Amino acid sequence: MSAWPTVKHFASWLGLAPHNDISGGVVLRSRTLKSNNRARQAFRQAAESVSRSDNAYGAFYRRKRAQYGHQVAIVATAHKIARAVYFMLKHQVPYDADTVEEAERKRREREVSRLKRQAAQLGYNLSPA
Repeated sequence: MSAWPTVKHFASWLGLAPHNDISGGVVLRSRTLKSNNRARQAFRQAAESVSRSDNAYGAFYRRKRAQYGHQVAIVATAHKIARAVYFMLKHQVPYDADTVEEAERKRREREVSRLKRQAAQLGYNLSPA
């Protein structure tokens, strides 16, 4: 894994990172570049198969598919899986699988804290119902 200094370099090499065309500080186009990288194909196939599973990656895929559509969700899920693989290989740690319920609980906690922060900035105080 020493060929890639960071996970961003790894994702870019795979062709799973967004490629932004910027002019004058404005993003004109954002897409992933075409690539015949076999590792990219493997991560995309993994994302396709995880889309129907009952784990955190499957829940992530289904959330992204509802927001952006099938193709974008596949690339986003493949990118997420690739980042996890990079971390496991780089730091030599085992995979720690979250269940859907655990991932959903964490996402809900992040959403609540974000909403509380936004309400505080507007001068409101939120309390649970």
